[in-house]
Amino acid sequence: MITGTLLYTWLFGTWVGKDEFGNRYFKGSAHKKHGKERRWVLYKGDREASKVPAEWHAWLHHMVDDPLTQEAADPHSWQKPHKANQTGTMNAYRPKGHEVLGGTQGGRTGTYEAWQPND
Repeated sequence: MITGTLLYTWLFGTWVGKDEFGNRYFKGSAHKKHGKERRWVLYKGDREASKVPAEWHAWLHHMVDDPLTQEAADPHSWQKPHKANQTGTMNAYRPKGHEVLGGTQGGRTGTYEAWQPND
C-alpha cells in the first residue's frame, strides 16, 4: 500500500466496509471534493481497479449513497463470480493461433475479394 494513502486513511478515514476479496472501503470525515465526501479503497494485494466488485464500484463513484447490503451483494444463480482483469498476464485471453501459444494463422483460402469502386 502507499504510505500517503495509509496516513490519510488513519487521519481522516472512516471505515465503511469490506468486500469478499478483502478490499477495505473508507470515506473521508473531514475534506470534501466538489461538494461530495471522499471515498476510497485500500486493496488487499495488488492495486488493481478491476478487483472492485460492482456494488462497491457504485458506492465509490457516488452512484448510491449507502453501500449495498451483503444480501444485495450476494450473486444470483445466473451470475458468474467476479474475476479481475487478466489483460497483460499469462491468463489473458488469446485466440486460437496466437503467436504466444505457438500457433499460426490458418491458410489462405482465396475466397476474399477486395472491394473495387465502380468507375
